[in-house]
Amino acid sequence: MRVLVLGAGGTGGYFGGRLFEAGRDVTFLVRPRRAAQLRADGLVLRSPHGDAMLRVPTVERATAGYDLVLLSNKAYDLDSAMEAVAPAVGAGAAVLPVINGMRHMDALDARFGAERVMGGWCGISSTLDADGTVRQLTKTQMVRFGERDGRRTERVSAIEETMAGANFDGKATADIVQEMWEKWVLLATLAGMTCLMRASVGIIMEAPGGEALMLRLLEECGRTAAANGYEPRAEGWQRARRMLTERGSGFTASMLRDVENGGRTEADHILGDLLERARERGVDAQILEIAYCHLKAFEHRGQI
Repeated sequence: MRVLVLGAGGTGGYFGGRLFEAGRDVTFLVRPRRAAQLRADGLVLRSPHGDAMLRVPTVERATAGYDLVLLSNKAYDLDSAMEAVAPAVGAGAAVLPVINGMRHMDALDARFGAERVMGGWCGISSTLDADGTVRQLTKTQMVRFGERDGRRTERVSAIEETMAGANFDGKATADIVQEMWEKWVLLATLAGMTCLMRASVGIIMEAPGGEALMLRLLEECGRTAAANGYEPRAEGWQRARRMLTERGSGFTASMLRDVENGGRTEADHILGDLLERARERGVDAQILEIAYCHLKAFEHRGQI
């Protein structure tokens, strides 16, 4: 299976790098500056699961001939990402996005056809250092993917075989859309609260009313998912509650790092889109509304 990975940042660089390390046929589609950096220094991974320096193949312009196109870009870069990979999405090619939220699925369907677009999500905390090093911040490293109708197709089996043996947890699932919604609920709660409070989960839990506010936002996000036909399942719901209320936890959303670094955020895609869906279904989401307003105010302040 020939795999094209868009970009070589914290997410695509890590998972694509681990696939290449395992001997898979992986090429990175990158901008000229990143291509030069990779040619000079290689793709450098720093991880609790082992460091690596990989001489990976790169291209600066996509062409046909790939079986799988992996998208891990920020949601706000989706238009340029689709334009960049379009030449590679030929007959038989599958597009696998591991992008936060759900709004991107409609755009990908419209551009490439729903039959080419698979469901997917990933769990990893990683960043791209100024020197081009991909740095994994925690031990979590998983990719989940599947056909959105739950079928076990040949391409699902082929992708799972490609990921087998690589240094991360990559598995197919028949419930991919449900899982994408459940991750969205968790992420929206985590991003909303850690950005609003400028603090980790553990610090929020030490603040008066911190746990109650966290759980109120989680309930709002969960009710929104349920109103849209994807009620969080019991096991995932309890796991989310534990993660979001753990005393002493340093857990934060990557969006908080974006805020603290003065960067662009995925506020519209993670919080704003969920808030819009809550309003459409008549779900009361006051904390979500406050969290979204806070992030948009931060964005506008940077534009003044």
